[in-house]
Amino acid sequence: MKLFDCHNHIQDERLFPALDKVMKRAVQAGITRMAVKGCCEADWPRVLDIVNRYSDTYFAFGLHPWFIEGRSSQWSQTLGDLLTRYPQASVGEIGIDHAVEALDVADQERVFLTQLRIAAELGRPATIHCRKAWGRLIELLDECGDLPPRMLIHCFGGSAETVTQLVQRGAYISFSGSITRANNRMAEAAIRAVPEDRLLIETDAPDILPLNVDKASCLMADGNPLNEPANLRLVLAKAAELRGISKENLAEITFRNAERFFDFQ
Repeated sequence: MKLFDCHNHIQDERLFPALDKVMKRAVQAGITRMAVKGCCEADWPRVLDIVNRYSDTYFAFGLHPWFIEGRSSQWSQTLGDLLTRYPQASVGEIGIDHAVEALDVADQERVFLTQLRIAAELGRPATIHCRKAWGRLIELLDECGDLPPRMLIHCFGGSAETVTQLVQRGAYISFSGSITRANNRMAEAAIRAVPEDRLLIETDAPDILPLNVDKASCLMADGNPLNEPANLRLVLAKAAELRGISKENLAEITFRNAERFFDFQ
């Protein structure tokens, strides 16, 4: 089976020092392609370094809502310049997060809409983060005007009804290791609600460690086990179980969808 990890952050300072090991383990686990998503201005150069070193990686640059307070005054110009210089890159990770009370909601929305408009103007796909703000996300998409040509809702944690609304607006829906958790009661209905041609899987490494991973074999940071792209096979297994299809079938579907989404030839 060939697998495509459609969303990770292997440029993260917790994983980046072990990058060669991470990539070797990914290949051994059947992950032949992956999409690495930037989160802030400081990590965009590391994302670029990775794709220059590994030919089967795809890349995106974006300002994540957790990091908007540290942005520079020229962040949007820098982002636009990077995307212009690298026409194969997309926009991400961007979005809104109402689960972190310390974040300024209005500022999040301004930054999110700015990046959506950049993606739309340049005709690039966008990867979107959303937590506890599904209704507001849909409102913002409807208020935005022209949307990016394709949108990926990563680490989806909403309802089946939300899936339908987002797909109607052009979204692909991606599931992570969070679906392996026993308390994720909406996962089965949500994953079954996604049309076959919009379904994706991801690790979100180094976070969202799948429940059934062998922690003894994990890379560690500050005493905590880290997720990595090799663990996508565990997400695949659970997603296939919830969807009611074989792992082989789901691997083929999600690989094909990821290539289409990222226009990765």
